Amino acid sequence: MEQVLNYQQRAMSVQDHSPQQSGGPNLVNIEVLLNRSELFRAECTRLILETGKACKRMQDDDNKRLDLRVRDIQFLKKELELKLEVITMEIDVLIALQNRVAKVLEACEEPLRVTTLCLEERMKRFPSERLHDVVDRELLKEREVIEGVASLLQRVLEQITEQIRLNRSAKYHLEQDLKEKFEAQCIDNSCALMTTHSIKNLQKSKNTNAVLPSLEVTPKQWENISDINIAKAEQQKTNSVSLRALVESILEQTVADMQKQVQATTAAFQMNVQKIKSAKSQMEDQLAKNLSELANQQRIREDLQVAITENEHFLSLAQNRLDLRRQRPSKEQCYDQAQSQLLAEVHQLTAHITKLHEAMAQSEEEQRALVRCQLELQENIEMKANSLYIDEVLCTQHREPIIIQNF
Repeated sequence: MEQVLNYQQRAMSVQDHSPQQSGGPNLVNIEVLLNRSELFRAECTRLILETGKACKRMQDDDNKRLDLRVRDIQFLKKELELKLEVITMEIDVLIALQNRVAKVLEACEEPLRVTTLCLEERMKRFPSERLHDVVDRELLKEREVIEGVASLLQRVLEQITEQIRLNRSAKYHLEQDLKEKFEAQCIDNSCALMTTHSIKNLQKSKNTNAVLPSLEVTPKQWENISDINIAKAEQQKTNSVSLRALVESILEQTVADMQKQVQATTAAFQMNVQKIKSAKSQMEDQLAKNLSELANQQRIREDLQVAITENEHFLSLAQNRLDLRRQRPSKEQCYDQAQSQLLAEVHQLTAHITKLHEAMAQSEEEQRALVRCQLELQENIEMKANSLYIDEVLCTQHREPIIIQNF
């Protein structure tokens, strides 16, 4: 364009210095004008070709740049979609794990209730039987284990909930990034498909010559935004995998601990039941022997009473004979063998009766001791029966539904 203007200026300078011919057209000036017009047309044609080529080249460059940009967006979209799929699956897996932990935590309630109930039932035993035995120790340990497991699972549940929240946050940023990438891709695709003919019907109210303000995000920053979102999702996915491995280990260990303790408590109950049964059986055997001996003592007392009565009869007979012999005439009251025998008999019978009475008294004392032993044995047997009923019947019935399952 500048060359055209320069040429026009030179032509006008020649025209100004040409000699004027009066009375007719200046042929030189006309020739110059024609040459100038021809040259101007040639220059315009060249300019049109150059601008057309420049526009075509710029449009091709624009299309290449837009295509490259779309490919960049598609690449990042693919990366974002892969991470979104992974983090979505991880959220689902964590939710399933959260439900498992919640079920295990819920399953701790019944064993804990039964353990506490068994402790309360055993407090109903007789005071002398209310010992801090191995069963009590195992029950207290069982309650401690279950309460510890429940507390640990509650903390684990909170950690899983927090990790799900972090995963959802990472998922949200990925989705927002994907949404914006999709919109940008649609816009750039539309820009790539635009032609001079496709925009004829568009409103021309906008000033096409207006200079757009420079954008705040550089290509590097634009790429870093997605990289940050991808890195955040990858980090949360790694954290989730670590947490899941830890939770699986905790679930396995806690269930094993509860199963082991429940088995130990059950074994303690069974052993204690056997001990109570053995002690009760021994007492029952002793009671049977005691009752038998008591009956024997009763019979021996009766025999002693009969013997005392018989000896008293013999003593009375001997005394009556002595009294009767004292009525003999004075000269006949000889201390003969008969008199000597009767006196010795009275003395011996008196001694026998005294011993029999002593034996009778001793038998009564023995009988009273046997009765006391009988009452004590019966009381102890009743206490053992009560303890046996509590441990073997009540506690066993309470503990029967307890099944520590692997979740």
